[in-house]
Amino acid sequence: MTQHLLPILVVEDDPSLREAIGDTLELAGRPYVAVDGGEQALKVLASQAFSIVLSDVRMMPMDGIELLKAIRVRLPHLPVVLMTAYAEVDKAVDAMRSGACDFLLKPFEPKALLAHINKYELPDTGESAGVVAIDPASRELFTIAQRVAQTDATVLLTGESGVGKEVVARFIHRHSGRKDGPFVAINCAAIPDTLLEATLFGYEKGAFTGAQQAQAGKFEQAQEGTLLLDEVTEMPLGLQAKLLRVLQEREVERVGGKKPVALNIRIIATSNRDMAEAVAKGTFREDLFYRLSVFPVAIPALRQRREDIVPIARHFIVEHGGRLGRTGVSLSAEAEQALMAHSWPGNVRELENAIQRALILAPAGIIDPAHLRLLPKPGLEVGMAPAPFSPPVVQVLSEPEKRADNMKDVERDHILHTLAEVGGSRKQAIERLGISERTLRYKLQQYREEGFYKD
Repeated sequence: MTQHLLPILVVEDDPSLREAIGDTLELAGRPYVAVDGGEQALKVLASQAFSIVLSDVRMMPMDGIELLKAIRVRLPHLPVVLMTAYAEVDKAVDAMRSGACDFLLKPFEPKALLAHINKYELPDTGESAGVVAIDPASRELFTIAQRVAQTDATVLLTGESGVGKEVVARFIHRHSGRKDGPFVAINCAAIPDTLLEATLFGYEKGAFTGAQQAQAGKFEQAQEGTLLLDEVTEMPLGLQAKLLRVLQEREVERVGGKKPVALNIRIIATSNRDMAEAVAKGTFREDLFYRLSVFPVAIPALRQRREDIVPIARHFIVEHGGRLGRTGVSLSAEAEQALMAHSWPGNVRELENAIQRALILAPAGIIDPAHLRLLPKPGLEVGMAPAPFSPPVVQVLSEPEKRADNMKDVERDHILHTLAEVGGSRKQAIERLGISERTLRYKLQQYREEGFYKD
């Protein structure tokens, strides 16, 4: 399959070197655009996407350091490699502090140039909103994801809640030979056990009470495309056996049906639990685990890829700022330090929530630490979120016009306070709340993803 590659932007005011770099890239089969200065570079960056920028340092009137800083403001996720002479190493060090990925000392060999490109360039993320990969751990993750995307191997994505497992799954689909087919996702934790089988496999008319017409399941809906089984470890054991058979036989039989339907799909599964532990406890089938983990990919937590934190925050400022009519908003240096110092138990989802809060609270065009309203770090008692997120129940109930909007807050506070009162015992919490274990697990997963709860 031919892989689509984003072009490389070359910024060099020396015509001979610019031509030589162009020849190297052309021989390597890499598309590129070459310009002779920083101002021209910013113009083309505004009109099309690039995988990486290669820029000289010594240029006039805008030098490479100024160009780098301008790129960091406009496109914080875009890798920049600077080319510099040995005598300008001090400038290169300053450039690294300003956000450059690396620098190449002139003169350099063609293979050194290509090695830097292969090391730092971002894969073509296309329409994959939220894909920011600055930290080496993230670059490695998406490099691996792009490689496995070229195959039809079943992929198992693991990682904490909120790390972006579905973002990676969609990235794999978008870079696969099935990109023109459907991407179908189902959250195995969000659908009651009684409905999950019919939702996955479909059903025939009259298969059960209420089945007034035949319905294709998620497997059939994903034909020629990709099916994402999100939080697959939450699937009941009885259904796991049926899922295993579907994966082995590559065919599905609807509930109440007699004729199997052949499948041509790619499977991606995710879990935020320790799957080996789930297998050991007997809550997840060992044979299904091995069937799903043909190509396992562990997604690092946000705190393990700290170089991504500020760029992702800037991305969310642009994304949500546009929706809120807050364009041109930026982070203060102190806010960036606060973001870097936070532990992010809720990962990228918690960061996104923090930026949305800040966009609402920041009165001007600068976000300060106070506007972020970061939640307490792990170690505090469960449910002890700051006051803005836990309005007193009496206050909410005394305002009927706000009651509907705040019922979710009231429910969350009640569940978390009850859990805290029983010392974190889910068994006792279930008894007090009068809900099922599955419902409590699902609610806590929601709160964890929103940054309100941590085990």
